[in-house]
Amino acid sequence: MTMAFVAGLCVALLPLLAAGFWLGRRTAPRPKSYGGLGTPVEHATFQTLHTASLAAPPLRAGLTEETARKSARRLRSLLGTDALCLADERRVLVWDGVGAHHRAEIMEKLAGPLESGRGEAFRLGCHTPDCPVRWAVVAPLTVDDRVLGALVACAPRESAVLVRAAGEVARWVSVQLELADLDRSRTRLIEAEIRALRAQISPHFIFNSLAVIASFVRTDPERARELLLEFADFTRYSFRRHGDFTTLADELHAIDHYLALVRARFGDRLSVTLQIAPEVLPVTLPFLCLQPLVENAVKHGLEGKTGTCRISITAQDAGAEALVVIEDDGAGMDPELLRRILAGEDSPSGGIGLSNVDDRLRQVYGDDHGLVIETAVGAGMKVTARLPKYQPGVH
Repeated sequence: MTMAFVAGLCVALLPLLAAGFWLGRRTAPRPKSYGGLGTPVEHATFQTLHTASLAAPPLRAGLTEETARKSARRLRSLLGTDALCLADERRVLVWDGVGAHHRAEIMEKLAGPLESGRGEAFRLGCHTPDCPVRWAVVAPLTVDDRVLGALVACAPRESAVLVRAAGEVARWVSVQLELADLDRSRTRLIEAEIRALRAQISPHFIFNSLAVIASFVRTDPERARELLLEFADFTRYSFRRHGDFTTLADELHAIDHYLALVRARFGDRLSVTLQIAPEVLPVTLPFLCLQPLVENAVKHGLEGKTGTCRISITAQDAGAEALVVIEDDGAGMDPELLRRILAGEDSPSGGIGLSNVDDRLRQVYGDDHGLVIETAVGAGMKVTARLPKYQPGVH
């Protein structure tokens, strides 16, 4: 299910939620006055939109005891019922309203709806004379045809309106849980791609870095110490365990550690020029997004070349975006081979870095923010990344 379809479904459900809210107003708390403007139906629609907007954020974290507790009161207000509970497959997560002594009975009755995925309405057995709830309506909560739990609305009497309204609210809750599931899937995908990049950190690079450090131990101990610290800082950043995003400043700092180790090995064969606009340093971007591009430039810049490899890294302010360009004068690449690499049809050594970064930029910022790569055999490579300064969910 796409994000656009889910959003459209949310909008389509709102009129039905508003109707349910209006029909349940007699048992719900009286809504606030809005200055006498608009019709009662318009007031009910506004109140429904406002209440739904307050209930949605907790549900976007999934169905848990905490999220159920934060959203239950809003959901009960949408339905205008005396009591409402949210349950998963094992227990009642929250009970909002009167009649909490019906918890055990509700869980017994949920076995059928949770198994079949179909809603039910049934009479509650109660020996408490003044208990105001006598009927319960069960509406399953589903994500991708999986029943995660149920929404149960309790009322003094059976009502066809409540059955319909509870079903619509349950569908709206299910949409929020679907979005939560998509968010988790996206996070897992990003984490998997970061693990792939970490796995790509060449064992040869690590071996060569340590060999270079070892070569300085006797001849220049202070230089060996500096390089060892560079190596420690680079690996600490690359294998950190927190956060999907970083700042441009931190990513460039890690790149500086990496280049210090490469320079120690290749000496004057590597020339690197940096031009960084200070105002773009705080820009947030996906973690380990630029370092693989620089590593690719070093690899292909030095490959099959006896002279000096020149690499330039620029980061410019481009209004609402930061424009990052990494260019080398190395061996370059056949454009058709590059197309196959980015399409996932070919993966030669080092290609995973380009395709991985391109995929992650498109996932985070949209397809129009993929890498722009200019190259030809023997003509070097120029890689451009456009990073929006402000993007929802990127922090």
